[in-house]
Amino acid sequence: MNVDRILSAFPRHNALIVGDICLDRWSTYDPATSEPSRETGIPRIGVVSTEVTPGAGGTVANNLAALGIGGVTVLGVVGDDGFGYELKRALATRGVSPDLLVTTPGVPTFTYTKLLNSETGAEDQPRIDFIYTKPLPVSIEDELIDRLRNHAPRFDVILVSDQAETSQGGAITTRIRDLLSEMAAAHPEKVIWVDSRVRSHLFRNVIIKPNEHEAAAACLAALGHTDCAAFRRRLGARFMFVTQGSRGVIVIDDDGERLIPTRPVENPVDICGAGDSFSAAASVALAATGSAHEAAQFGNLVASITIMKRGTGTASPAEVREAAGRGV
Repeated sequence: MNVDRILSAFPRHNALIVGDICLDRWSTYDPATSEPSRETGIPRIGVVSTEVTPGAGGTVANNLAALGIGGVTVLGVVGDDGFGYELKRALATRGVSPDLLVTTPGVPTFTYTKLLNSETGAEDQPRIDFIYTKPLPVSIEDELIDRLRNHAPRFDVILVSDQAETSQGGAITTRIRDLLSEMAAAHPEKVIWVDSRVRSHLFRNVIIKPNEHEAAAACLAALGHTDCAAFRRRLGARFMFVTQGSRGVIVIDDDGERLIPTRPVENPVDICGAGDSFSAAASVALAATGSAHEAAQFGNLVASITIMKRGTGTASPAEVREAAGRGV
């Protein structure tokens, strides 16, 4: 793998992130302020500071921007609310264009609030998630489809973030999924990379990136048994990347299966977002080199950097070169 060659290609590519673009709110609370409420008697959680970052597909976009891609844009749905404002600002300040986001008062911004103990730094309280569980309004779905159809041709990498675990309410609906599959069949040279938590088996013709647990569940849903090679053929996927945590990633293509190992990292700080950083790095590396194995190696390298940072960390080109020089 030639790291310099891949990194030098990043500015020549641009990417569109389609799907669930969410807001992560990292709220630090002070346990000393947990006395019961005077009104209700219920102990309170006293938040003393909050940091916001793009989440889900926004994490992928953030990683791409940090790696120096020529341009990155997100396409999804945000509410006409305070969280939506925070999300757009967080994206823009990181060099990600929010211009294709569909803003609506009828759907809340998907927002995930993590509560961190100020004394320990640990996330030790239940998360507070703002989600949407109703069918996406048809008018919003139509607008997403129009924007995807009209703007997709100018991007050479399209990453699909299908992260909603609810049965409905996410941005990747059946109609949008069918359009993506149609685009992938019509333009096999384009990298259309899908990361879907619970619906990988419903896509066709695209590149699939599940983790090992998601892959097993998808195989069972599609085939009734676990066989990733047969699953890839069933989907008509050019490549399938199955991430294996500290073991690396299995690349499955017409030549069979191959494990691309990664050097285990001792005492990772935070593995949250490792899959997103892998997808960001590997998808563009695939567009740059045409090699799935090189793409997997590069994705592993970037993920080994981001898991050493708290929260959904990113990697800069300088950090990637340094890590490659150390043999990471």
